[in-house]
Amino acid sequence: MQNPAAATDLIPAPQGALIVGPPDPDDGEPLSLSVVIPTYNEALNIEQLVRGLAHALDAVLAHRYELIVVDDDSPDQTWQLAARLAAEYPSVRVIRRMNERGLASAIIRGWQAARGEILCAIDADLQHPPGVAPDLFRLMSRGADLAVASRHIPGGGVSDWSWARRIVSRTAQLIGLLILPSVVGRVSDPLSGYFMIRRSAIEGIELNPLGYKILIEVMARGRLPWIGEVPYVFNERTQGGSKATAGVYLDYLRHLIRLRTSVLPLKRFVRFASVGLSGVVVDMGILFLLSDPSTLGWGLTRSKVIASELAIVNNFLWNDLWTFADLSANQPGFTQRLRRFCKFQLICLAGVALNVTLLNLQFNYLHINRYIANAVAIAVVTGWNYWMNLKLSWRSTEPARTVLP
Repeated sequence: MQNPAAATDLIPAPQGALIVGPPDPDDGEPLSLSVVIPTYNEALNIEQLVRGLAHALDAVLAHRYELIVVDDDSPDQTWQLAARLAAEYPSVRVIRRMNERGLASAIIRGWQAARGEILCAIDADLQHPPGVAPDLFRLMSRGADLAVASRHIPGGGVSDWSWARRIVSRTAQLIGLLILPSVVGRVSDPLSGYFMIRRSAIEGIELNPLGYKILIEVMARGRLPWIGEVPYVFNERTQGGSKATAGVYLDYLRHLIRLRTSVLPLKRFVRFASVGLSGVVVDMGILFLLSDPSTLGWGLTRSKVIASELAIVNNFLWNDLWTFADLSANQPGFTQRLRRFCKFQLICLAGVALNVTLLNLQFNYLHINRYIANAVAIAVVTGWNYWMNLKLSWRSTEPARTVLP
């Protein structure tokens, strides 16, 4: 049964769509910062976290911030303990959610109830050091739209993680780069759960998170011309149990695919696909002219390398002049175009090597028709060429990020 004394410190849980609007004027004066802490069975950690945040933020923000605990009706009554802390820390506000679950949606519900111009997300398990919050806020005060606490820049780290855990984390990041390169590639630590974002960057945008990695959601949907980073060392959990399960990683993959589908610029993709088809025509035509017994009859490997290189030149020119014309316009001149081509070429060369290997394997060992084998090889490397070129060849046109030491 709910403690009546604690109940007076609870605020109603927002309902409806996950859209962050302007602060409610009935909630009092607007604040500079709202820190949202999603919790589930964090009674052993919440008091230490609140004390740490209050100590760190009082020095830079005085009474211009709030700490919003959004609890998913924890069996250990985290919400009740947090509500009692409000007597000592007036900045604390508590939401007890009865009918919703999930870290990402809890953060957004907290943002919906927040009064701050700047919104923050931090885990409750003390793996995110509270002392980094002032550094994030200082970067936001300089004009950043998003400030991310990163483990992967100088000064950051992951404590005493095992190699297996490091490999899992980096593999997840690599998958993100392959599926959603233009979003995940904007920061060094896209899996971070510790960040601040300007309310205006996401105001009025419906968010649709899945799983724990809300940073990727707001980067994909938010208006974020200036992204900054500050280093932090990820601490090991000392109290409570980890919530990382196989289901969490599956949700992460599903979230990436969902975002890929929703934010993919269809017009650009259609153009890229059309250019790819023109490259297939060039590749097939040159291969026929060079290797077919009825024409020059050159060796298959030499013919394929030449055909692939001419197809790469064809694809680059069309992509640079048509598919990515808006991005290329920001890098005028022959030297800039040559740089883009070199990046494009290096990425595609790996695809050529794979293509040649697959072609020879099918033709010489499986005795598949050379043109069918070539088509299969092209299809296999299409994914590599598309995602890596989209990520790297025109990357310099992406907004720069600021790193705060």
